[in-house]
Amino acid sequence: MRLAVLGASGGIGQHVLARALDSGHQVTALARAPQSLAAVPGLTVLTGDATDSAAVAELVAGADAVLSALGPRGARSPALMARAGQNLVAGMSAAGVRRLVCVSAAGAFIQGDPDSGALVKMILPRVLAKPFADVRDMEAVICASSLDWTLVRATRLVNTAMTGRYRVRPDYPPKGGGKISRSDVAHFISAVLTEASWIRSRPALAY
Repeated sequence: MRLAVLGASGGIGQHVLARALDSGHQVTALARAPQSLAAVPGLTVLTGDATDSAAVAELVAGADAVLSALGPRGARSPALMARAGQNLVAGMSAAGVRRLVCVSAAGAFIQGDPDSGALVKMILPRVLAKPFADVRDMEAVICASSLDWTLVRATRLVNTAMTGRYRVRPDYPPKGGGKISRSDVAHFISAVLTEASWIRSRPALAY
C-alpha cells in the first residue's frame, strides 16, 4: 500500500512510520526538517509543512491512504491541526484519495463525556483551551468532508512499550481510562488501516 504520512517525526508518528515500513508499505512523509527522518528503504521524504496546501497536495497525490499523527502545538502554531485538516481534505479530494486516519485528542471533547467528573470538565478545558479548540476545528473540517475518515481520539499520552491491549469506545474514553501509550495509538492506527474499520467514526483509546 502507498501511504502518505504527516507528523512522522513526532512521538506517535515515529511509531506509525516504523510499523508502516515494517509491514512493507511504501511511505511518503512530509517534514519541515527532512534530516529528522533517517533514510531507509521504502521511505520518501518531502520537504514541507502541513500548513502549506501545495506541499500537502503533493504528499497525498497517488496515495492509497493518508495517516496524520500531528498533535496540537498551542502558542507555537495555534491553528496547526485545523489548517492541516483543511489542506488534507482539499488535497485528498482533488487527488481522489479517500482513506484518512487522523490522530485527535479525547480531552478536547471532555465536556460531552458522560463519565468525566465535574472538576476535570471545569479545569482541563481552561488549561488547554487553545490546543483543544484547534483539535475541534480540525475534526469539524474532516467530519464535514466526504472522505472515509477515522479520527483516533487518544487520551493522555505516555511513552511506554506497546501492549496491543487497550480499550476502545466510540467518541469518549472507556470508563476509568485516562491514558494510552504512543506506541499503542500507532498499533490501533495500523489495525484500522488494515481492517478498514471504524470508518467515519471517532474511536477513543485508553487502557
